[in-house]
Amino acid sequence: MTEALFRDDSYLKTCEARVTGVNERGGILLDRTVFFATGGGQPGDTGTLERSDGSRIAIGATVFGETKEQVVHVPAAEGALPEVGETVIAQIDWPRRYRHMRMHTALHIICAAMQTKITGAQIGEEESRIDLNMQDPPDRDAVLAAIMEAVNADHQVTSEWITDDQLDANPGLIKSMSVSPPRGSGLVRLVRIGDNFDLQPCGGTHVRSTAEIGPVTITKIEKKGRLNRRIRIRLDD
Repeated sequence: MTEALFRDDSYLKTCEARVTGVNERGGILLDRTVFFATGGGQPGDTGTLERSDGSRIAIGATVFGETKEQVVHVPAAEGALPEVGETVIAQIDWPRRYRHMRMHTALHIICAAMQTKITGAQIGEEESRIDLNMQDPPDRDAVLAAIMEAVNADHQVTSEWITDDQLDANPGLIKSMSVSPPRGSGLVRLVRIGDNFDLQPCGGTHVRSTAEIGPVTITKIEKKGRLNRRIRIRLDD
């Protein structure tokens, strides 16, 4: 089991950790990590593991292991691997992660503004997209205005936890039609934007305030089926 430090503080860039295993493919398991594992449309983190002798192992991907409680750090290239029990310093590629955090929060805003369900999403450094359960194409200017209104409102973004039973009793909290809320531990993490702007289950990383997203550009709105509209966005810096 890996203690996922990013769930409580997505701004942690580094941590000391102990190697608990190396799988048959060379993936490195730690007892705790700041690396986010691929999931919910958000890519896993990249970065480095620094060994006690000062050498560094470049991490090219982060994925879940046999369960969602196990995070695997995948080296970017073949090379020496750490020993079980060894202490390393895990450090993420922060500029990349921070862009993912801004993008992810922006997609939450679009979902809330459009007041519909999500059918898919993909977060990237340069461009992200969200697919929405809509029949009529949304007006580009109206969508952009709604995004920037929420950004400029400087809503605080916080998280809280509820039980699986509480989520089952409030199915309206689930906004995604394609990805199930992260379960398994008995608790589900909710992400809240503002007091009443948005509240939904999400295991990803987000900024602390919508103002951190900054200016956004809608690059394209596409029809992807009778009841599916795709909105693509870029950050303006």
